Amino acid sequence: MTAAWWRRPSWIAAATVACVGVPSAGRTFGPGVQVTAGDVASVALVATAAVLVLLGRTRLPRAALVAFGPLVAGLGISTVCSSDIAASVPGFLRDLQIFVLVPLAVVLVCRDRADLGIVCGAVLGLGLAEAAYGIWQAATGNGASIDGANVRAVGTFGAVDVMAMSVVAAFAFLVLAAFTLAGARRAPWILPAALAGLAVLGAALVLALSRGTWLALGAAAVLMLVLFDRRVAARTLACGAALVLLGGVFAGGYTSAVTARARSMVGSVADPDRSVNDRYHLWAAAQGMWRDDPLTGVGVKNFAEYRDTYAGIELSSGSETHDPVNGYLRQPLLSPHNQYLLVLAEQGVVGLAGFAAMLAAIVRGLWRRRRPRDPLWLAATGCTAFLLVNFLYSDLGGPTTVLTATLLGVAATRAFALRRPAPARVDRHGFRVHELQAAP
Repeated sequence: MTAAWWRRPSWIAAATVACVGVPSAGRTFGPGVQVTAGDVASVALVATAAVLVLLGRTRLPRAALVAFGPLVAGLGISTVCSSDIAASVPGFLRDLQIFVLVPLAVVLVCRDRADLGIVCGAVLGLGLAEAAYGIWQAATGNGASIDGANVRAVGTFGAVDVMAMSVVAAFAFLVLAAFTLAGARRAPWILPAALAGLAVLGAALVLALSRGTWLALGAAAVLMLVLFDRRVAARTLACGAALVLLGGVFAGGYTSAVTARARSMVGSVADPDRSVNDRYHLWAAAQGMWRDDPLTGVGVKNFAEYRDTYAGIELSSGSETHDPVNGYLRQPLLSPHNQYLLVLAEQGVVGLAGFAAMLAAIVRGLWRRRRPRDPLWLAATGCTAFLLVNFLYSDLGGPTTVLTATLLGVAATRAFALRRPAPARVDRHGFRVHELQAAP
């Protein structure tokens, strides 16, 4: 590699983000284990970070070690105590990759604000590309099937990962919103382009018909607006409500798929559809596993093995998907669709404590170093809030796990490492080192 490449190793993190959108070949390795292009790129990212540490060109903030250490300990204990250690080892490695290695690698390669900007730019580029493709799918009938029509926008991920495009577009929406809010006054000329980008992402999110993404994105966006400026938040929410009402009228009222999907969110408690009802049964199964093994759980990656023992007969045997590329597929329900309950069921209180400690450390670091006018802080805060809400009714899986891990790294960098610029120093090879001061 050239010296110029090493000066900006964040480009490898950006390439990792871009690889998330590469369509999967569909090959799985063992139950529920699938290697994607993003996974392969993440290995290169981790290796790059390791080389930088060995060469002394970057260092890991002590606060990051404290934050991620309990999670590693919890993972290790639950794996050793698993009833089937051999089955839990792949899950241990996967969780280590997503929740520890990739986030820490991002912390190591993002040594200044420009590096974080490069990664955020990659997230935005991926989101816009997926959104544009998803809109085309919905407009031409080449998306995933819902109610007999192939009108659901799914991007390059296909119906196999029906929620993936909406998650990618939501992250990109939050990143673009953060930079729009922070930069509108300084450079008014960027506002039209930013609003056009938000419109494209918003349209794709609507056409994705993902109720969970709508809820998490709404909560994160409102939080960002309130933190940035309460008056701006009030005006934006009023305009947003008016646009939603107008959109409902011009979309065809109660006959449109979007309106029907939105109405189903209201009835999720009193009159849940099959998808929501299955989720409730999976949650109950996860709670049953935890009650029987409260300390260390049933073992990482063992939820699917124990599911039928704890789930009622009302649980469906799988979810049905269809699109023009993959055709009809029936996918087994291998997780409880709740990240917190998944950790609790498989790793018990020990694992959940480590997972919660990591999330709490990131949130605490962001709050202590809060700068609402900083677009990087706003983007990190918005994406973290999105994840915290989305984890209530969804868990990690599929190609977007690497993207989630990268954004956890962005949030950790802003929370732990990007405290204030440190004096630049150039070594004998011409490299700038210690561009960030590590958090104490």
